[in-house]
Amino acid sequence: MKTKLNMIYWKGKKYWVGKLLERPDIMTQGETLTELEENMKEAYMLMTMEDVPAKHKVKKLELAV
Repeated sequence: MKTKLNMIYWKGKKYWVGKLLERPDIMTQGETLTELEENMKEAYMLMTMEDVPAKHKVKKLELAV
């Protein structure tokens, strides 16, 4: 399963900084833009999958809202 998210980012004094528009609580930095992207992926997985065991299942749900 792939998730597409939007990252806003900017160059600070020393590091590239970014956060996810859909999850503004997830913010990280990197020395390069590539490192920022990798750090963001890792931060997202840590924040969203922290309490999920390694052996888990995925099921798609359809919600009427």
